[in-house]
Amino acid sequence: MRLVAWNCAMALHRKLPALLALAPDLAVISECAHPDIIAARLAGPPPWRQAIWVGGNRQKGLGVFAFGDTSIDMSRRRHDPALRFIAPVAVSGPLPFHLLAVWAQNANDGIRRKDQPGPVSHALRRYRRFMAAAPCLLAGDFNNNVIWDRPGWPMNHAAHVATLARRGLVSLYHARSGEADGRETTPTHYWRDRRIDGPTYHIDYIFMPVAWLPRVRGFEIGGFHDWCGNGLSDHMPLTLDLAP
Repeated sequence: MRLVAWNCAMALHRKLPALLALAPDLAVISECAHPDIIAARLAGPPPWRQAIWVGGNRQKGLGVFAFGDTSIDMSRRRHDPALRFIAPVAVSGPLPFHLLAVWAQNANDGIRRKDQPGPVSHALRRYRRFMAAAPCLLAGDFNNNVIWDRPGWPMNHAAHVATLARRGLVSLYHARSGEADGRETTPTHYWRDRRIDGPTYHIDYIFMPVAWLPRVRGFEIGGFHDWCGNGLSDHMPLTLDLAP
């Protein structure tokens, strides 16, 4: 099972070859148009088996795409429309699990002050039963890092990491690298001017059960020249390989 999480910075129809070159079984894509819009812009049939999309503006939302033998499902009853950029998805196939796909809008989408609970804070409460019902992964653009935390803020990334740790989940990057939160040496986001020597941040994550770490067969964060330097996106893809 290969999971890819990538903020494509829109225009996914033009960037599909780069995504497909990663050969995902499951892809969590932030800032993508509704699958119907993408499909209408393709020369041939869409390459995905199934697609789930959440958001308001059909040109820019959160998509989850399944390929090959992987199937996905999100019932209307399960999804809370107030959390419009977080999708609770049941994944079935060779390796079944639950997935919270994330594109966190921490400074808008009804959040007027950064000292308010953000969408991830709300989702960890709202989807607690869903997360406990099966092994659960969280993947996507969290738009957050402990470097921006402030004392007592419910949106603090450290608070989310601690909540997930109590539920037996860890950030895969940090588990494998041994680096502390806020001390990451590999960026996932080249902010503003998209320069290799410009501002960079680590704000995209895959969280997974500690018990599943032995299943990991590979993990990679895309490099600047392949993804940002050539104009694809200001975010790097995260690619995870899991054994059944």
